[in-house]
Amino acid sequence: MSSPRVLFYVQHLLGIGHIKRASLLVRGWLEAGLQVSVVSGGEAVEQFGFDGAELIQLPPVRACDASFSALVDQQGQPLSEGFKQQRREQLLQTLERVKPDLLVIENYPFGRRQLRWELKPLLIRAGALEKPPIRICSVRDILQRRKPEREQESLDLLAAHFDAVMVHGDPAFIPLHDSFPRSTELADKLHYTGYVTELQDSSRHKDGGGSNEVLVSAGGGAVGFSLMKACLEALRLPEQAQALSANGEPVCWRLLLGPNMTEQQTEQLQALARAADPDRYRVIMEPLRPDFVDLLKACRLSISQGGYNTLMDLLSARPRAVVVPFEGSGETEQRARTERLAELGLCQWVSEAQLGPEAICAAIINALNAPAGNPFQLDCNGAAKSASILQQLYETPDK
Repeated sequence: MSSPRVLFYVQHLLGIGHIKRASLLVRGWLEAGLQVSVVSGGEAVEQFGFDGAELIQLPPVRACDASFSALVDQQGQPLSEGFKQQRREQLLQTLERVKPDLLVIENYPFGRRQLRWELKPLLIRAGALEKPPIRICSVRDILQRRKPEREQESLDLLAAHFDAVMVHGDPAFIPLHDSFPRSTELADKLHYTGYVTELQDSSRHKDGGGSNEVLVSAGGGAVGFSLMKACLEALRLPEQAQALSANGEPVCWRLLLGPNMTEQQTEQLQALARAADPDRYRVIMEPLRPDFVDLLKACRLSISQGGYNTLMDLLSARPRAVVVPFEGSGETEQRARTERLAELGLCQWVSEAQLGPEAICAAIINALNAPAGNPFQLDCNGAAKSASILQQLYETPDK
């Protein structure tokens, strides 16, 4: 049996979680011997690439703000009809050139509805090919809650255009039914892959990290400024210093700034860092690091948002943790995942509405004094298992 050709459509709009997960999936598919072409519709992210795969870069689009109210081009301008036509034509030409055996589309039709002007034509054209590819929707563990009519629209599109749905999660932790109750209607198409995570080689990076360190992260940084600001403002509180005191040594606060943090935001954080008492705190601000999980394993406490990748890394490393889930514009995904983690005793959490130095300080104290969490083990072999699912769908397309 020849190796199948996969065409993978990926579009990140705000953070970097989607592109990181996509890069790990592609790595796993390539290692399994699949031929992979990636169509990327978002701005390039230096930390995450698709080495070994063919990369087709569409003219990039992104969300104009954290509310996802509209899409804009790389210059921040609204998408013109000419721009949409250019992207759509490039996408359709790529489909006809690659002639994939499997077409994998990230998120749609559960999300990315703002891009239906190119995704519906893609699916229609794929179905009209002389040898139509097997069409698969690729989604994370939790879907954003939608109105009943939107849920029906997703089900109708799945029935008309998709052969399978790969869920990158573990039903023993969070079944898709929790966020999409009508998933029972998709039972014959659902395939759980396990979580998509990266195994870390602890021998690679030795610089930084230690038992007297607080590690603060916010993914790409697009919506993480308030979290980092609250953390640095908490350093002024006397109860904060008392909670973290360790043999009179200054506590290291390591802030990992994502690529989407603006220059102005970075300068504000630097000013707050300079104001911290040097006898009590040592503040390090640096870009995202490839050894993030190793830093988590070594730190005394992690403070982060509640995205897919970050919480899977927390489950792998199991540090004491405080989580502030992103809840902008009615987003429910991060909060649902964070609440499940808290139920297992694996984190303390602060809602965005409560976020401030006092709330962060209280959560830190609770996290440091909490008993050990549940030794729950997840299926985290999502990249390799999804490759096996794709191979099986290719070999037995009618099953």
